[in-house]
Amino acid sequence: MLELDLQLATEAPAPSEAQFRQWCALALRQRTADSELTIRLVDEPEGRELNHTWRQKDYATNVLSFPADVPDELLDIPLLGDLVICVEVVEREAKEQGKELEAHWAHLVIHGCLHLLGYDHIDDDEAEEMEALERTLLAELGHRDPYADDEN
Repeated sequence: MLELDLQLATEAPAPSEAQFRQWCALALRQRTADSELTIRLVDEPEGRELNHTWRQKDYATNVLSFPADVPDELLDIPLLGDLVICVEVVEREAKEQGKELEAHWAHLVIHGCLHLLGYDHIDDDEAEEMEALERTLLAELGHRDPYADDEN
């Protein structure tokens, strides 16, 4: 079961809760346990503040992932963590990169959920594994390869 807490901290238009649930469920289906996470949709000032506080980068980024840091033996809950997504950044990137807005949203939610599961893209091998999984999941939704233009 997926427990999703969707927080709207911006008035900018965003996908429906049903879409967020679909994308999260797809990304988390490899997990056999229940999953609980929060997705907070923010505007640029909050996104910038969070990115500055947690990553020392002075700009709003598309998605920030905050995996839960709870030892399994101490707390028996399915908490995965939180995703913070900056709506304006997602919209701007989709437009600048010529991507369908819904596909970009799906990609970023899946990408963030995979981070909550422990995937990363710091080194090339990890990046290839994570990106291959993202491509597969997005193809299941009928979306094209989000990295196609990056490889040219």
